[in-house]
Parts: sequence; structure tokens; C-alpha cells
Amino acid sequence: MPKIRQLIENNSAWAARMLKQDPEFFDKLVAQQSPEYLWIGCSDSRVPANQVVGMAPGELFVHRNVANQVIQTDFNCLSVVQYAVETLKVKHILVVGHYGCGGVRAATESCSHGLVDHWLFPIKDIYRENHDELEAIESEKERIDRLCELNVIEQVRNLAKTTIIQQAWDRGQELAIHGWVYSIEDGLVRDMDVTVRDRESLERIYHFVED
Repeated sequence: MPKIRQLIENNSAWAARMLKQDPEFFDKLVAQQSPEYLWIGCSDSRVPANQVVGMAPGELFVHRNVANQVIQTDFNCLSVVQYAVETLKVKHILVVGHYGCGGVRAATESCSHGLVDHWLFPIKDIYRENHDELEAIESEKERIDRLCELNVIEQVRNLAKTTIIQQAWDRGQELAIHGWVYSIEDGLVRDMDVTVRDRESLERIYHFVED
């Protein structure tokens, strides 16, 4: 593991490399932030958002938390979403989980993991709601991976339920929510094919309509 001093030296080398490739690189970053994409992903250090999709700094707005959750009472996440949608006017929100997620696995275990247990509780509900499908999978690894997929699908729906997203659609704003799962084993993302572009796919009880 590099020591702190090495990290600072790495930073100096990176900055010099960027300037060599493009002398105006940092001037452009300072001038404006105008990404079209918001990434909501897991905090796992093995899932570097910009690198996974081949984007440079300034091209991807990023929020990360344990197990890539979108919870209606998480004002941190919702503040990021609101800024991304209303100020940056992003056109795509990528909810990205990853196979083998430790947070998802922890949610399936009966032992206590501390404070994070409260954060992961909604994933237990996802397991309960899909109990028969998940219990029919004999391989524990495949069962956890399927739960990772189901978690992403649920978070896409949770995001679409927010007033932030629905008000953007009401304004006619171009905005789509996508659900992906990244594989650390091969570096590829799998599209869960659950893209949402309007509220019509949501049950009416979740609709918020402006008067």
C-alpha cells in the first residue's frame, strides 16, 4: 500500500501528465461543470465510476454509498439528485450495482454488522419480496448476484418515485434512469433493461402530479 507521501507524489505526476496531454485541461474544468450523466453507485473501491465508463473528470457527476441505495429519507443522495437534475440538467441517471457486493451479502446474514445494518435493511425487504426466486438458486454466489440485480432494479424504481424526478418529467425535461450491474471479474456492465423515462411504469399511488 502506498504511503500518504506517495499519494501526493502520484497526484503531482498525474497533474503533470494531464497538462502535457492538454495544456488547457484544468482551465476547462474550472470554467464549467456540465456532465450529462449522474452515477449512483456503491462505495466499493473496486468500482471506479469514471474509469468504468471511460469518462474524463467533469463528464460524470457521482454519488456513492454502501450498496448503491436510493432511500427516500436519505437527504444526501436526494440533494445530489436534485442538483444534478435541476442545476446540471443531466439527461441520464445510472444506478450501478456490482456483482459480489459486500453490502448486499451482509443484508442476507443474520449476524450484526453494526450501524450499517439499519442502512441495509431495505435490501432484506427485497429478499423477502423475491424469496421464492432467490431460494430456488442453489449457488450462494449466484443467489447474491441475483439479489444485486434485484437491488439495482428496485433502486431505479425508488428514484423514479421521487418528486425531483417526476417534476423534471412534468417540465418536459429529457431524463432517463438506467439500471446496470458491473462485474469486477471482467470489467463489464450488464444493462438490466429497466430504463424509465416517465412515470407511466409506476403504480399510480406513487404519482405526484402538479396542480
